[in-house]
Amino acid sequence: MTNPLLPDTETVVKTATTYARDLAERTLATAVVAAGGVAIAAGPADMFHASFWETMAAAGIAAGGTLLKGMLARAFGTRNSASLARGV
Repeated sequence: MTNPLLPDTETVVKTATTYARDLAERTLATAVVAAGGVAIAAGPADMFHASFWETMAAAGIAAGGTLLKGMLARAFGTRNSASLARGV
């Protein structure tokens, strides 16, 4: 007997897979952008000795990069998603 209030198993698995792909992509993209932000804000030679303001600048650069990535994903990926992964 099926329950009309719960989705079927295929829908749950597809949704979980889509979520995992989207989360993995966003996590990787944010890590790359954050590392780039630190390198730009503090300079590659001093990236392990960044000051408070250099760290704040890196956070701003990472946020801006993630925003740009989401906008590009909408332009080149699925229209109603901030992910570049197909079907997300």
